[in-house]
Amino acid sequence: MDKTIPACEPYIEINVELCKGCKLCISICPKDVISISEKLNASSYHPAQYAGQGCTGCALCFYACPEPSAIRVVKP
Repeated sequence: MDKTIPACEPYIEINVELCKGCKLCISICPKDVISISEKLNASSYHPAQYAGQGCTGCALCFYACPEPSAIRVVKP
């Protein structure tokens, strides 16, 4: 977990090795807290990345993602 995320706020965890960079989570996020990484994962995709703050825990990204287990929404 990123140490800059307050423990009392919702956040998302993205498994960069499962993400294929389809950008569906980015287009659905109402807070624009997801972007595409400049780095490549092991499968040569640019995965999504969380900005580190601002998530409301709505889980729209989770439901939009076609890859099972690529996005996890944490609501402390």
